[in-house]
Amino acid sequence: QVQLAESGGGLVQAGDSLRLSCAASGRTFSRLGWFRLAPGKEREFVSTIIWRSGSTYYGDSVKGRFTISRDNAKNTVYLQMNSLKPEDTAVYYCAAAHTVEYNYWGQGTQVTVSS
Repeated sequence: QVQLAESGGGLVQAGDSLRLSCAASGRTFSRLGWFRLAPGKEREFVSTIIWRSGSTYYGDSVKGRFTISRDNAKNTVYLQMNSLKPEDTAVYYCAAAHTVEYNYWGQGTQVTVSS
């Protein structure tokens, strides 16, 4: 079992920055990722990090603006979001995977970007 605790969401203006945090506990995992869900839209992949290697991957819509990172000692992953756009408005979820599938999910944190 993996428990995920998210924080850092809020209301910001377009062009502002926000940093999300996800603290993981419990069983070991291979990767931690971020997904987002906006009303009326499908869940969208945002970013992921391979825990052992530190390799990172990003969805096309956030490349160049978002950065994922980890703190191994704290078992925490961060999502630094810069140049935020109204289209980034969504509930952001942290997720963990042991192998391929993301089986563990956080409660979500709301990010709202006003124009």
